[in-house]
Amino acid sequence: MLYWLLVPLRKYIFFFNVFRYITVRTALGGMTALLFVFIFLPVFIKVLRKHQIGQEIREEGPSTHLSKKGTPSMGGVIIIGATVVSTLLWGNLGNIYVWLGLAGLSLFGLIGFIDDFIKYRSHRSLGLNTRQKLILQITVSGLIALILVLIGFKGKFDLHLTFPFIKEWTLYLGWLYLPWILFILVGSSNAVNLADGLDGLAIGLTLISAAALTALTYVAGHAIWSQYLNILRVPLAAELTVFAGALAGACLGFLWFNCHPAEIFMGDVGALSLGGTLGLLAILIKQEFLLLFVAGVFILEALSVLLQVTYFKLSGGKRVFRMAPLHHHFELIGWPEEKVVIRFWIMGIIFALFSLTTLKLR
Repeated sequence: MLYWLLVPLRKYIFFFNVFRYITVRTALGGMTALLFVFIFLPVFIKVLRKHQIGQEIREEGPSTHLSKKGTPSMGGVIIIGATVVSTLLWGNLGNIYVWLGLAGLSLFGLIGFIDDFIKYRSHRSLGLNTRQKLILQITVSGLIALILVLIGFKGKFDLHLTFPFIKEWTLYLGWLYLPWILFILVGSSNAVNLADGLDGLAIGLTLISAAALTALTYVAGHAIWSQYLNILRVPLAAELTVFAGALAGACLGFLWFNCHPAEIFMGDVGALSLGGTLGLLAILIKQEFLLLFVAGVFILEALSVLLQVTYFKLSGGKRVFRMAPLHHHFELIGWPEEKVVIRFWIMGIIFALFSLTTLKLR
C-alpha cells in the first residue's frame, strides 16, 4: 500500500527512492509489526481477562503447569494482525507470493481460532478432535497446493524439487508436487503446535526460524546472491522478505509478553498459523529440505511424539521419554522451565545458523 504511494514520489523527491529497496521495507515491516504488538496486545490481554478467556490445562500434563490455568490465550490473533497489517503497508501487493503468504497465515490461523473458540465455549483443554483438525489442515493445504501447482504450469512457480548440497540435478514433480506440499504444510503446522507447551518456547523458536527464512527469501530473490551461492533463483520470492521480516517482528513483540511467566499464550490460532507459514515460506523459496534445519527443534519435538506413541503401542505400554513432546521430558527430569526454554532456543539458533551455512556448501 505505502509502496505504491511512496515509490512514485521519487520522481519529485529523491529520498523516496529508498522505499524501492526490499531491505529498507523489510526493516520497516519488522518495526511496524513490533510496534503493532506492543500497542494492541496489552489491550487484547485486558479484554481476554475481562471475558475470562483463558488457557485450559490438561490434567495429564506436568503438575507444575496447573498454575497457568486461566492465563489469557489466543494471542496469535495479534501476531497475525501485526504481520498482515505490516505486509499490506510495506509489501508490493502486486506480488502473488505475498498474497499466498498472507492467505496461508490467515487460513491456518482460522483453523486454530475455531479450535481455541471451542475450548473457550466448552471450558475443556480439547477443542477440535484430531480428525476434524486434520481434515481442516488438509483442506487449507490442498487449496494452497492446488494454486501453486496451477501457477507452476504457467511458469510462476517452479515444479522442480531441489536438494541441498546438489548443485545441478533437480527432480520434476508436476502434479506430484501437490501431495508434497500437503505433507510439508500439515507437518510444519502440527510441529509448532506440539512445541507450544512452555512459556516463550514456541514463539522464540519461531522468531529464530522466521529470521533465518527472512535471510533465505532475500537470497533466493536476489539475482547476484542466488547465482553466487548457486541456489535456484526465485524472482517473486524477493518480496516475501518483507512478509518474513514482518512475521519476525511480530514474534519478537509477542515474546515480550509470552516469556516466563507468560502474560498470554498464543493458542492454536498462533501455533497453527505460524507453523503453516514457516512451511509455506520454505516451499515458495524452493528450500523445503532446509526446513529440516531451519525448524530443527520443531522437527525433534514432533519426532519425539511419534516415537513415544509408536513405542508405547509396540511395547505394550513402555515409554521412551518420561513425557512427550520432548520439552516435557526435560521438565520431568528436573530442569527448570526457563532452562529448558533457553537451551531449546540455543539449539534452534544452532540449527538456523547451520541452515544458512549450507548455502555455501553447494
